[in-house]
Amino acid sequence: MTTCDLTFDCTGVQGDRYAAGPTLLFRLRIGSGGARVHALALRCQLRIEPARRSYDDTEAERLGDLFGERSRWGTSLNPVQFAQVPLMVPGFTGSTEVELPVPVSYDLDIAATRYFASLTDGDVPLLMLFSGTVFTGADGFAVQPVPWHKETRVRLPVRVWREAMEQHFPGCGWLRLPRDTMDELLAYRSRHGLPSWEATVRALLAAAGSPALAEEAAR
Repeated sequence: MTTCDLTFDCTGVQGDRYAAGPTLLFRLRIGSGGARVHALALRCQLRIEPARRSYDDTEAERLGDLFGERSRWGTSLNPVQFAQVPLMVPGFTGSTEVELPVPVSYDLDIAATRYFASLTDGDVPLLMLFSGTVFTGADGFAVQPVPWHKETRVRLPVRVWREAMEQHFPGCGWLRLPRDTMDELLAYRSRHGLPSWEATVRALLAAAGSPALAEEAAR
């Protein structure tokens, strides 16, 4: 029985405007070398390859907690895990195009999110690695693994990531705190009768001597 030699190519990426949370849609073109595919159970791993782009001084400063000083980047600019997602591809013969939905997080404790948030413009260089199982056969039925060496590169525009975030968190950031810290913040907010979390954080910053907030409070 003829082996199904799959090929993968990413033709574009955009935000999913109808998703419940921030989600990127990667458009995949999958080829089978002319073989018939009954179904494809695909797993896709996405990695950021930071060494494949340049950075201005502002970006380099923001990326310091991930990669250290720029002088160390020759050894510290290592790939960053972005996502690992499954996808069931319907049957096709020859080639097909499908959308791979990838949820994204605004949690800045996640390395990939910190990387995205540190960039001002340009593209994020990604490597997509594929594995899984292909169900194939012209006259019968055969099961084959998707070889681990199958991969493709794609450049994700930073603006696409920002637009996906702005759709769900317009003009906002997101901060995760331990439960005991949240309890203390809630108690502080209640004691001072503060109307929102923003007002609570601003009051704490002003008390800590933030120059900008002290000037604002003096007006």
